[in-house]
Amino acid sequence: MRTAKRPHNRIPMPARPGNCRLQVQNLGITLEGESILRNITFQLNCREIVALIGPNGAGKSSLFRSILGQMPYDGTIQFHLAGGYPAHPKIGYVPQSPSFDRGYPISVLDFFAAAISRWPVFLPVPGYLREKVAECLARVHGESLLYKRVGTLSGGELQRVLLALALEPIPQILILDEPLSGVDVGGEHLVLDMLDEIRQKYDLSILFSTHDFSTLRHYADKVILLQQEILRIGPPGAVLASPEFRSVFHLDLGEKGGAEQ
Repeated sequence: MRTAKRPHNRIPMPARPGNCRLQVQNLGITLEGESILRNITFQLNCREIVALIGPNGAGKSSLFRSILGQMPYDGTIQFHLAGGYPAHPKIGYVPQSPSFDRGYPISVLDFFAAAISRWPVFLPVPGYLREKVAECLARVHGESLLYKRVGTLSGGELQRVLLALALEPIPQILILDEPLSGVDVGGEHLVLDMLDEIRQKYDLSILFSTHDFSTLRHYADKVILLQQEILRIGPPGAVLASPEFRSVFHLDLGEKGGAEQ
């Protein structure tokens, strides 16, 4: 497995010309008369990495599902290409901690081939499809996982496989629900290094949720603090030092890292 260096004081990637962006405006979600989200407005610029934080039950997964078109909502969600033209973006999605039967004898190759082509898992994978799967895994430096059983993968290895799936085909927006869940401390930085590399290589935007606040200053361009509504949005240092963050998490994580955006 490739070992990436942990970046410090990472220089943010410049946004694409023409203000390419995902725009969420006045979004609200109500289920069975209960308000799940309200007045959600933010912008995810192309090439940005934005972290979504909040306590359990804050509505983070519901927000993801609304962007993915899996949950009804009020308000608007629009994607604009460079030049301001609206479009329907390709979105890659990595769900939170999917469960697998650890005893099920299916390889990464079989699992991946079935997912991208509906090839039956009980049939030998043909050569052309094996090459395609290997190519997809290479995007996340996961070539060595091709013949491993899915049930034997570590948390970090499983994230690589799911990320490779989300990148086929290459999306314009990548959404990850708790990508660090089940990953050890060393593996966390490998996953985040890889996300930064993917963002730069494929020129896409990344929106992810996390409870690991220690990594935000190194990896996120912007942080959104959510608790049914947006309490704070801005650079990581500013959000982590804000009274809203202290009120929600009862933590004081240092000085402000910039003015609110």
